[in-house]
Amino acid sequence: MADLRKTFSKIYDQNIDKIYRFIFLKVNAQEIAEDLTSETFLKGWEAFKGQKKIENPRAFLYRIARNLVIDYYREKGKNKVISAEDIRIIDPRTDLEGQAALMSDFENIKSVLTKLNDDYQNALIWRYLDDLSISEIARLLDRTEDATRVLLHRALKSLRQSIDLRKMVKNSS
Repeated sequence: MADLRKTFSKIYDQNIDKIYRFIFLKVNAQEIAEDLTSETFLKGWEAFKGQKKIENPRAFLYRIARNLVIDYYREKGKNKVISAEDIRIIDPRTDLEGQAALMSDFENIKSVLTKLNDDYQNALIWRYLDDLSISEIARLLDRTEDATRVLLHRALKSLRQSIDLRKMVKNSS
C-alpha cells in the first residue's frame, strides 16, 4: 500500500497543475475548480487503489475531470460557460509594456477560445497547454487518431479565423 501511495503521489505531483488549469478554464471560479480538482484526484485514487494499474493515469484523470465538469454544469442547469478571466500569465523578466502586450494577446485568445465548441476547446487545451499526445486526446474524446488530427486542424483554423475577425472588428472601430 505504501508503494501504491508513493506511485499515486508522483502522479498527483505531475498532473495537479494541468488538471486544475483544465477545470478552471471550464468553470472560471477558483473555489469550484479547487473542489472539482480535489474530487478528481480523490476519484482517481479510489480507482487507482482498486485497480492497482491504470494504463494512462493522466488521460484517466482528464476523463474524470471532464466528467465532473459536465456533472457540475448539469447540476447547475447550464450548457457551457468557459472563461478564464482570472488567469494571468506574466513573465517577471519582461518589462511592463511587454507584459501588457502579452496580456492583451492572451485575453484575445482566451475570449475567442470560449466561443469555440467544447470538443475544439478541450482538444486545443490538451494539445497546446497540457502537451498531450494525439493518441491521448483521441482516447479522451473517444475518436480515432486521424479524426483527432482533423479535429485539431479544424479547431486551430476556427481559432485563427475568430482571432482574425476580432482584429478586423477592433481595427475598424
